Amino acid sequence: MLTLTGEKLHLRALEPEDLDFIYDIENDETIWEISATQTPYSRFLIKQYLENAHLDIYEAKQLRLVMMSHNKETIGLIDLFDFDPKNKRVGVGLLIAKSEFRHKGYGKEALELVCNYAFKHLQVHQLYANIDEENAASIKLFETAGFQQIGVKKDWNFVNGNFKNELLYQKLS
Repeated sequence: MLTLTGEKLHLRALEPEDLDFIYDIENDETIWEISATQTPYSRFLIKQYLENAHLDIYEAKQLRLVMMSHNKETIGLIDLFDFDPKNKRVGVGLLIAKSEFRHKGYGKEALELVCNYAFKHLQVHQLYANIDEENAASIKLFETAGFQQIGVKKDWNFVNGNFKNELLYQKLS
């Protein structure tokens, strides 16, 4: 079995055909809070991003993978970011873009696959995630996957005129 294939889905590299999907996600203002985005992205910029998506994680320090159901439906994205091979750590975040795939185990399986990939192939010692303290679904997902809350970043994000705390989760190999 391939490392990035599970019972419900597989993770694959970005393709030029993902332009519309990425465009819609990056320009969805309802999730800008999660991605720290403040301005819209043009199709041109996203096309350039996709053209460079082939860069090795050791060069780009990030890896974005598309979550695909075995029925070839695009579910969402899972990212490894701030890859630090010297200190053997990497951040992880995921987004299930289509509501019909939420709370059905796809996020859990994608997170398990990417954690196994990071530990085995990238040989990291730890993965970490930054989660808004009000995001109960993500907290449950990451805790179920073996992540532990190790800190609270007080008043970390300024959203809609209010400061919000961000929780720091970590999983060690």
